[in-house]
Amino acid sequence: MSGQALAFKEQGNRHFIKGDYSAAEGLYSNAIIADPKNPALYTNRALARLKLDQWNDVVYDCRTCLDLAPDNMKAYYYLSQAELNLREFDAAVQHCRQAQTLCAQTEDKSITNITNHLLACKKARWQDKERLRLRQSQPLENEVVELLEAKRDEDLATLDGEDRKEAEADWQKKISELRSTFELSRCRNEKHREVPDWLVDDITFEILVDPVMTKTGKSYERAAILEHLRRSPTDPLTREPLQASDLRTNLTLRQACEDFVEENGWAYDW
Repeated sequence: MSGQALAFKEQGNRHFIKGDYSAAEGLYSNAIIADPKNPALYTNRALARLKLDQWNDVVYDCRTCLDLAPDNMKAYYYLSQAELNLREFDAAVQHCRQAQTLCAQTEDKSITNITNHLLACKKARWQDKERLRLRQSQPLENEVVELLEAKRDEDLATLDGEDRKEAEADWQKKISELRSTFELSRCRNEKHREVPDWLVDDITFEILVDPVMTKTGKSYERAAILEHLRRSPTDPLTREPLQASDLRTNLTLRQACEDFVEENGWAYDW
């Protein structure tokens, strides 16, 4: 980094620490002008812009950083935060996962925050899909009922007497059953359900997102077990010596957790 860029960066850091994010953002911009190929300057400015709610500018900085440094964990993390606020939920989940993977590889202490953000992204994505489903269900119900009623009126026009009464009863039953089906669909996610034990981390008691397995075969949330190992390098269950390098990603359990939550979004509120 050039001396001029470094001077601007350090001034920006001082303003950032004080909470003067606008001044920090301007100083980081000056540093980038002085050294436009330094990826760290873009993540510094992206963080200041996150504090200022400048979501599109954060996206620009993070993508520029990733062009220069494709494995920059901070860039993926900040990018995901901006995309969440822009309601680009699929992208937010994808980029947070990339940040989490890079963070786990380096055993960075940010993994707890990143894992919590991943949960927030997935919950927001599910809630958005649920709102869309609920908005679409009522018009669809009305449209289908109207089609049935039109068919009913067409059939009844050719009948009279007892035949008409029987046909009217049959049609009323069909329409009632249709409305009941839509109502059951609306209520399905509101019913009480049990969260299976295998879905819950034994350290944080939260839903597993990125489970890893110890030498004994027991699985924990990666962020939780790494935090535990920083305090005490022992297996939480057996108290035997355990290092981060002993952990293995439990791909089968992770997929099972993803499948369960995809079908049972209510579990995020557990």
